[in-house]
Amino acid sequence: MNPPRHTDRHAATPRPLRLLRESFAAAVAAADPLRILPPHLPPPPRGRTLVLGGGKAAASMAAAVEAHWPADAPLSGLVVTRYRHGLPTRRIEVVEASHPLPDGRGETAALHMLHLAAELGPDDLLLALISGGGSSLLAAPVAGVTLKDLRQVTRALLGAGATIQDINTVRKHLTRVSGGQLARAAGGARVLALIISDVVGDDPVHIASGPCAADPSRCADALACLARFRIDAPAAVTTHLEACVAGTVPDTPKPGDPAFARVENRIIARAHDSLLAAVRHFEGNGIPALLLSDCVSGDAQAVARQHAALARAIAQRGPLALVSGGETTVTLRPRHGRGGRNTEFLLALALALGDTPAWVIACDTDGIDGSEDNAGALITPDTLARARTCGLDAAARLAAHDSHGFFAALDDLVITGPTRTNVNDFRALLLGVD
Repeated sequence: MNPPRHTDRHAATPRPLRLLRESFAAAVAAADPLRILPPHLPPPPRGRTLVLGGGKAAASMAAAVEAHWPADAPLSGLVVTRYRHGLPTRRIEVVEASHPLPDGRGETAALHMLHLAAELGPDDLLLALISGGGSSLLAAPVAGVTLKDLRQVTRALLGAGATIQDINTVRKHLTRVSGGQLARAAGGARVLALIISDVVGDDPVHIASGPCAADPSRCADALACLARFRIDAPAAVTTHLEACVAGTVPDTPKPGDPAFARVENRIIARAHDSLLAAVRHFEGNGIPALLLSDCVSGDAQAVARQHAALARAIAQRGPLALVSGGETTVTLRPRHGRGGRNTEFLLALALALGDTPAWVIACDTDGIDGSEDNAGALITPDTLARARTCGLDAAARLAAHDSHGFFAALDDLVITGPTRTNVNDFRALLLGVD
């Protein structure tokens, strides 16, 4: 990861800002595939090894496999990652595609993966490299549903504030790789899925829509999600899901399916470990740290108000770092500004803190907050005062979901570039630190 960029207003970086930036770097480093993946590599099989996968960490995971795989052992494969997240590789092809809305490059690669997996035999190994973002990057729609249909449904669910679990419940039943279908395509080959978790709870079923995990959800659940969020889905989507419910088209493979007899899904990195790395960094610098939770979810503004209430209650207890992770959501208005869930959280937090002095960072560990170019942002004890001096109305910007514009105007965005890993959101709040 490139060092987080923040143009300081002072000659020297204030100690709290330095600690916040270093804590985020420590959290990302704890999920670096080049470090964490090699101990999980199995011995080469009697046959050949095929590497397939997708996600924001796919390229760095592929590079880690190549660097530690025996030179004389057969190895080939294909992984898909987000645009600008690729790395040079020799034996495993890396394709870049669109996220969070799928495109034709990802669709073509996903279909090719199914073809490659079907060629495996019982002596072969399918090594699946799975990380967050794989649902969009490996989105090959089922027959009768177009990529345009899939993009429309995905965009509507994102804008409605649906959780990743809800979104993936729908996408699993509209695509050909997710919901255990990659593992099923491998036939009798052994399948080992190495997974970097970006979802609350670390369930392989939900990470990248579980390409190698048996799917407990059904098409009826997908229809229920669309109804709950009042999504006006394209006719082809509704027709397919209703046909699946009626049994005229097959559903995804379920728990107990023989296709999973030789399949292992193994989590190799998760938010909890990264948050602990940040806690250790603060404690190593003499600041007590409390890990609140790695499972914080819900509306970003509501989560911000909860954090502010806690901070106000304990602000006088001396130096302390509050660390949390998880994945919040943002429900957008029809007309809105720019920003991601982390900057939305921060802007709401700055308003909710009021006169309580705090230094805070909130970033996405993949280096991209939503669809912008920043990982997140920082707030300082004087954020609102500086905003007023610049003519920025914080409350109005929050109402318009224009958090990116707010923090950009203050030069408080954190810009790292792609980190090529992803264990969800990172938040750290410093109290009583000068």
